[in-house]
Amino acid sequence: MFDLTDDALRDRDNMKWTTTPEGVIPAWVADMDVTVPEVVTRAVHDRLARGDVGYPDFDAPDPLVAAFERRMADRFGWTPTPGRGRLFTDVIQSFQVALDLLTQAGDGIALHVPSYPVFLNSIAESGRRVVPMPFGATSAGLVELWRRERVSLVVLVNPHNPLGRMLGEDELRPIADAAAELDLVVLADEIHADLALDGRRHVPFASLGPDVEDRTVTVTSASKAFNLAGLHCAVAHLGAARVREPLAALPFAYLGGVSTLSRAAAVAAWTEGDDWLTELLGVLRRNRFTITDWAAQVGVDVQPAEATYLAWLDFAGTSIAADPAGILLERGGVRLAPGPEFTAHTDLESGAFARLNFGTSPERLERILERITATLG
Repeated sequence: MFDLTDDALRDRDNMKWTTTPEGVIPAWVADMDVTVPEVVTRAVHDRLARGDVGYPDFDAPDPLVAAFERRMADRFGWTPTPGRGRLFTDVIQSFQVALDLLTQAGDGIALHVPSYPVFLNSIAESGRRVVPMPFGATSAGLVELWRRERVSLVVLVNPHNPLGRMLGEDELRPIADAAAELDLVVLADEIHADLALDGRRHVPFASLGPDVEDRTVTVTSASKAFNLAGLHCAVAHLGAARVREPLAALPFAYLGGVSTLSRAAAVAAWTEGDDWLTELLGVLRRNRFTITDWAAQVGVDVQPAEATYLAWLDFAGTSIAADPAGILLERGGVRLAPGPEFTAHTDLESGAFARLNFGTSPERLERILERITATLG
């Protein structure tokens, strides 16, 4: 699974490695150094062997939407209302569609910050405003904040990137109640749901009740857990009629479509890939403990991830606090994601932070941490 050499990884058309200088170990973008599940490879090869790459004709529901609905019910205890699933090329596309359909220039978009940089940049580039949402806020506090900041869309990333936190019902319910009071749609990005590291079960936001589902757009993909990002395939459950209906009225070809090979890969991952996923989670748990132990020894602060393969490292008490990612790239031979990217377009400070992707082999992770330790001096 994680037996790929550095040379083999650098030989791929993969931006994680190909855009990183020779001699530097990349641990920045959220892509794992792992082989594709054999069930996925077989599903794609079988279609190619049959020459089955013409225009698809699927009975409703689409096979990937059906696989999504079964997985939500079997793995997370949520039975999505049928007939509301739609495929997108990725989570970002579905996010941008919701942004365009539900908001206007100048509106506030609420989300937990630090946050996925592409979301922050898309909000700003669309002429909207990022409104940081505090963790653990009460419904009354959220209503006050959202009303003051003229929020028109709430974006919930759970499990969270970059913090690796899993929000349970106690934290989700106030968000649902505040959204109901202000009649706001919630876009729930749940792409890391399969990557819970401690046996906990992810709580889909829409599972809080029919009324919550009816104001939620749930977006997910097999891409993070099964390392299929390059296939560009995501599923959205359009619980909110305010998105579902205008989207259905758009011209058929306006948003493009998902390929048959992408569908086949995602269906195979979600219906046959759980043995592979179990093995993966075992390695990620081991890596998470390695990082936690290392951080305590070298004076780096980190909250152990509850899900994902991402570690949000605080270098504030170290010699490289001024620019951890930049200094480590220049002097340490390690490439991390710079903290400021995750608070862009806000007044929040994250200059002493960097995100480390530990979705790699234990041996390579040890090399990464040894290089960081040497740089810390």
